[in-house]
Amino acid sequence: MNPSLDRLYKLLPAVYRHRDAEVGFPLQALLQVINEQVEVVESDIAQLYENWFIETCQDWAVPYLADLLGYQPVHQAGASADVTTLQGQQRNKILIPRRDVANTIRYRRRKGTLALLELLAQDVANWPARAVEFYQLLGWNQNIHFPLQPTRQTIDLRQSEMLDRLNSPFNQSAHTLDIRRINSHRGVGQYSIPAVGLFVWRLQAYSVTQTPAYCLEETGSHCYSFSVLGHDTPLYNRPQPEDQPTHIAEPLNLPIPISRRALQAHKNDYYGQGKSLQIFVGSDRQLIPADQVVVANLSHWHYRPLPGQVAVDPELGRITFPPGHAPKKGVWVSYHYGFSADLGGGEYDRPLTQPLHHTLYRVGKTAPLNSIRAALTQWHNQYAAAEREPDPHQHQQKLELLRHAVIEIVDNEVYVEQISLDLKENQSLQIRAANQKRPVIRLLDWRTEMPDGLTVTGKKGSRLILDGLMITGRGIQIEGDLHQVSIRHSTLVPGWGLHCDCEPRRPAEPSIELNNTEARLQIEHSIVGSIALYQNQVRLTPLSISVSDSILDATAPQREAIGAPGCLFASATLTIRRSTVFGQIQTHVIDLAENCIFDGLVKVARRQQGCMRFCSVTPGSRTPRRYHCQPDLVEQAVTDLVRQGKLPQTDEANAKANERDRVKPQFNSTRYGSPTYCQLRETCAEEIKRGADDESEMGVFHDLYQPQREANLRTRLDEYTPAGMEAGIIYAS
Repeated sequence: MNPSLDRLYKLLPAVYRHRDAEVGFPLQALLQVINEQVEVVESDIAQLYENWFIETCQDWAVPYLADLLGYQPVHQAGASADVTTLQGQQRNKILIPRRDVANTIRYRRRKGTLALLELLAQDVANWPARAVEFYQLLGWNQNIHFPLQPTRQTIDLRQSEMLDRLNSPFNQSAHTLDIRRINSHRGVGQYSIPAVGLFVWRLQAYSVTQTPAYCLEETGSHCYSFSVLGHDTPLYNRPQPEDQPTHIAEPLNLPIPISRRALQAHKNDYYGQGKSLQIFVGSDRQLIPADQVVVANLSHWHYRPLPGQVAVDPELGRITFPPGHAPKKGVWVSYHYGFSADLGGGEYDRPLTQPLHHTLYRVGKTAPLNSIRAALTQWHNQYAAAEREPDPHQHQQKLELLRHAVIEIVDNEVYVEQISLDLKENQSLQIRAANQKRPVIRLLDWRTEMPDGLTVTGKKGSRLILDGLMITGRGIQIEGDLHQVSIRHSTLVPGWGLHCDCEPRRPAEPSIELNNTEARLQIEHSIVGSIALYQNQVRLTPLSISVSDSILDATAPQREAIGAPGCLFASATLTIRRSTVFGQIQTHVIDLAENCIFDGLVKVARRQQGCMRFCSVTPGSRTPRRYHCQPDLVEQAVTDLVRQGKLPQTDEANAKANERDRVKPQFNSTRYGSPTYCQLRETCAEEIKRGADDESEMGVFHDLYQPQREANLRTRLDEYTPAGMEAGIIYAS
C-alpha cells in the first residue's frame, strides 16, 4: 500500500480490507480517489491559515494584508498586473514588496532616523544604500561667542584617502552651500541644510570561485588577469552584513569596486578566506598569505614585485609575479565582479530541468569523469551496447534511459577541448553547469585545413541544450536535421574573445552558425554574439529563432546580429521579447518583437506578417506594423503639434530630428566585459526607461522593474523623512 494514498483505506476494519482483497481491491481504488480530494481540501485549509501571516501567505494575499495596515500602494509605479501570469506575479512583487509590508509597523516606530532610509532602500527596492546628511559636510565660519560642533575642514592634499573619496558617497571634505534642491528635476543640488542623499547601488557583486587565472603570455609569463577571458575587470567587494540596525553602511557593506588605496589600507578585510578575493597557486591550490600580497598600479605592467611577493591591481583585475618566479603548476583565483542581473553564465541560482527518464554524467576534476569528451564517449558506448542488447525488454528500457543524456559540470574549471556532437534520431543531450557554478569551454584553433568550433549535427527529433556555460575562443556550428537547440543562462562571448580594454578579438565572427539545418534555435537569459544562417537552397519554411531576456551583440551597429552573409535576408522567423540587440536584423519575418531595443537597422522581407510593440527601433528600418514604438510616438506628437497650430510647419522636420535624437537609447557601456554593459544611462529618455507595455524599461533588463522600484522608494522616502528635510535618490552605480 502507498502510505500517502491509502490513509483512509487503513482506517477500515481488517475484515473489510480482507474481503476487498478477495475481489481485486475495488474499495481501495475508490478510497484512493476520495483521499486525493481530501488532501486537496486539507491543503487548501492549511493554506488559508498560512495566508493570515505576511511571512507565509501567497503573493496574491500580500496587498490585502497591506490594506489592513493602512499601507498605500504607489500609483506612480503603475497598476497591479494579472496574478495569473508569471510576468504579472514578478511585477506585483516589485509594486508591493513583501518585506516592506512586513516591516511597516517597525518603520513607523523608527520614522525620522537616518538608518531607516537605508533599510527602506533594501526592503522596498532591493538596492544596497548609504544615507548621507549633507548639512554635516557644509563648511562655515565659527563664531567665538557661539561655538558649535567641530566643522569640516578644507582638503588636505597630503591625505590621499580623503582625496580618493572626493565627490563619492563616502566624502569627508567640506563644501560650500548649494541652494538647489536635491529633488529638482532640472539640476540636483546636494550640499544644503535640508538635503539627505540616499546613494544606491544597482549593480550586484557576482562571485567567481577558484577558477583559473588567465596568463597574458603576450605581455609576459608572469602576468595574469583575474578574468578567464584576459580582459581588465574591476574587482568588487563582497558585501558584509551590518551588525547593528542603526549602523550606517560603510564600504565593506556595499557592492562597490575595490580601489588600490582601500585594498592597501584594509588588506585583511578584502583579501583572504571568505573575503572578496583570493589567489591560489600550485597543484594543491594553496592560498597566498596576505602579507605576501602587494598592491600596485599595473596599468603598463612596469611594477616588478620582489621574490616571495605577488602584486595585485584591484582596479584592473591584474596580477603579476616576480619575473622568473611565476608558479609552474597554475594560478587560481576567487573574486567578485559587477553586473546588473542574473544573465549569461554565472554562479547565481538558476532552475535546472531535465527529462523524467535520463542518464546523468558528472564531469569535473574530482568527479568520475574529468572531461566533456570522456562523458560523450561513455554515453555513446553505453548507447551502442544497449542497441546490441538481445533481450527486447532490457533493450527498450536501457534505450529509454540512454536516449536522454545530461552532462553536468560540477566545478568552475576551464575545459579546453575539441567537441563534436552527433546526435541520433530522437536523442537529446544537455550540457550544463551545476547550480551556482560557471565552467568555461575554451575552443581553440585545432585544425589548419578547416574552421574550428563546437560542431553539432543530428538526425530528426534530436535536441541539444546548453545551460549555464561560458564558451569562448570559437562559436557553435549547427548542421543537420536537429529538432531544436536551446541556449539558456549561457554566454557565447561576442567576438570570440576580449582584449584587455574589452574590445572583441574577432568582431566580425558569429557566435552561432546555422548551416543547412532544420533546427529551431531558442535563446533565453543569455549573452551571445551574432547569428549567421547559411543555406545552399531556397527554404520553403523559414527557420524558427526565439530570443527572450537576452543580449544579441554583433559588436557594432553596422554589423549583422542576425543575417545570412551574401544574402539580403536570412530565411528565418524571429520572435524576440525583452531583449537588447546591438547590430542589424536581416530576416524573412519578425513574428513578434516586444519590449526590445534594436540598436541597428531592422530589415524584414515580409512586412505584412508579424508585429512590433513597445520597442525602440532605429530610424530607417523596414519592419512589420508597429504599435507604441519609438521614435514613432514622439514623431506623431510633433505632427499633432503642427496640426494644432502650436508649431510652424517649417520647423516640423527639425523638431522630429531632435526628438529622434532625444529618444535614442543611451547605454553606460556597449562592450561585453564591463560592469555597466547594456545598462541604460541615467540621462536616457523616459520614453525608453518607461517605454515597455507595463511601464518598465525596454530591453534586456526589463524584468528588473527599476522605474517601479524608484517610484516606490521615492514615495516611502517622502513618507518617513522628517518634516523640513528632503531625501533624494542618487545612483552610485
